[in-house]
Amino acid sequence: MRPLVACIALLACSGNSRGDLAGPPPDGGATDGGPAGKGVWHPASGTTWQWQLSGATDTTVDAAMFDIDLFDAPQSTLDTLHGKGRVVVCYLSAGTYENWRPDASRFPSGALGNPVAGWAGEWWLDTRDATVRSIMKARMDLAVQKKCDGVEPDNVDGYLNNPGFPLTGDTQLDFNRFLAGEAHARGLSVGLKNDVAQVAALEPGFDWALNEECSRYAECSALQPFVQAGKAVFHAEYSTACPAAVPGHSLILKHLGLDAWRMVCP
Repeated sequence: MRPLVACIALLACSGNSRGDLAGPPPDGGATDGGPAGKGVWHPASGTTWQWQLSGATDTTVDAAMFDIDLFDAPQSTLDTLHGKGRVVVCYLSAGTYENWRPDASRFPSGALGNPVAGWAGEWWLDTRDATVRSIMKARMDLAVQKKCDGVEPDNVDGYLNNPGFPLTGDTQLDFNRFLAGEAHARGLSVGLKNDVAQVAALEPGFDWALNEECSRYAECSALQPFVQAGKAVFHAEYSTACPAAVPGHSLILKHLGLDAWRMVCP
């Protein structure tokens, strides 16, 4: 989940809106398989990436991995990206209910908790619920159908918020490991989104990490288990300028709305 900060125009940033555009398609960083049914994608540190969840996907961005919305991105976009040799990760919210999604009617009312502060139409989920987990399996089946190479399950730290259910660190570990296992069972790569408090316990089961603003919140050191394992850490900051470089992180600046704009940081 994106933090509740003001959406900044980022006009003070130098560089263009597509970062590292020149040159041939970059190395996807796969250490064991990758796209086109060649096994689970395991990106190495330094893998380049683009994260776009709103607007028509700009497929011309020169990045090895594109992280796009599972439901909103049309199949033609995935096919175009694969034709360019890109890895495609598909975003889904695993820990919250979003009332605009096509499968929203499947969620039991008893599994919907408190509203997510600052995000209209979104409620925390009881991630212990069997139906919720069944829906997440169906979403991963859709990811396979659309030929996603991996998934980015979001909102996997509900226990640290105010979900309206007695979620704990242990229930979160169980759910996050469930998500990783279901992704791998389908040949999908899977990243750990935020949840920095449980990185040490969860790193072995995940292929990469995606973090929002660990520089701003002085949390980047918590991601060291991924760096030490040689796994990619995809790091985004919503800022006007690049923060200090973080060794082992693939750091980009993004608008809060996660449109096509992107600036690559050293």
